[in-house]
Amino acid sequence: MIVVIQCAASKRPDAGFLRRGDGRPVAFVADPALAPASERCVYARPDDPADDGVTWRKALVRYNQDPGGNPLGLLPAFQLYEHPVYRQLADRFGIGNTYILSAGWGLLAAGFLTPYYDITFSPAARKQPHKRRKPADSYEDLSMLPPGLSEPVVFFGGKDYVPLFCSLTSAVRAPKLLFYNSAQPPQAPGCLLERFETSTRTNWHYECASAFTDGRIDLSQAARQALGSASANRG
Repeated sequence: MIVVIQCAASKRPDAGFLRRGDGRPVAFVADPALAPASERCVYARPDDPADDGVTWRKALVRYNQDPGGNPLGLLPAFQLYEHPVYRQLADRFGIGNTYILSAGWGLLAAGFLTPYYDITFSPAARKQPHKRRKPADSYEDLSMLPPGLSEPVVFFGGKDYVPLFCSLTSAVRAPKLLFYNSAQPPQAPGCLLERFETSTRTNWHYECASAFTDGRIDLSQAARQALGSASANRG
């Protein structure tokens, strides 16, 4: 089984940065022109050109291909965020079966070395517009799911992240189960929808992912069939 969870705003304080040639750290945001002035870093979008002419995104992929001891101190994606649920998913389902849906970088493998960034789809970022990625913004999102995937995919994330999940998994022919919390189900072509009922409104998907990991969700018959008996009877 493959599990995917959306990214989080809270990053670990020891998160590493990509850096300019002069050593200055790069803070990735949705709109650098709107970011507050800072002498501690430079702002950029992931698809802006880096010092050597390639985009920062391509530079990050290249860094992961040959990290050389990881001198920038970048954290694996599942360790970048402060909430423990990311580690819980990786512990339960395996690092190789855990992915992060990042508003800045795309669909990342849990072990992918990821720099600090501050990009979100959440409407809560309206007061900090430099952080908010709009649906029409152009991003060259990574999608690291292996081709020809046959295992079911389970997604934990809010409605603002559903379109990106659907877009980046559109080629996946395996069953895709998407949990949601709203009264009305989201538009998610190709996905089986399963409502997770809770009074939690902010970051409810953490509670959902934790309950799923612990086997505390009573799945519908359709969901059990989609995931298969071995997945449904998690021990």
